[in-house]
Amino acid sequence: MNFPSELKYTKDHEWVKVEGNEAFIGITDFAQRELGDIVYVDINSVGTEVAKDEVFGTVEAVKTVSDLFMPVTGTVLEINAELNDNPELVNSDPYGKGWMVKVSLSDPAEVEGLLNAEAYQSLVGA
Repeated sequence: MNFPSELKYTKDHEWVKVEGNEAFIGITDFAQRELGDIVYVDINSVGTEVAKDEVFGTVEAVKTVSDLFMPVTGTVLEINAELNDNPELVNSDPYGKGWMVKVSLSDPAEVEGLLNAEAYQSLVGA
């Protein structure tokens, strides 16, 4: 499994990549493996401020549907449109082309409360 050190992680298996006052968010390699083949990503929160720990969408796999939890408070600027036609990008490239949303951070300090790669690795027992 892959745990990029430049990312921050949540106990709910989302990752955050901060770029200035914006952040890209997706689900971790561990999460996509647990879910299995992803067939649909449902996110319709563009322009909406979503509070930390609130649900911002769902991801549907062959066997289950899982909520996506916002790791930091932010306004959703963009949804990865590629996932509409290619939801399997979440499986094949969870930290790259499989990103889910881009947000404008409301409180950049919240990022400091997230897990680093080592702590997340310990959490999932890898």
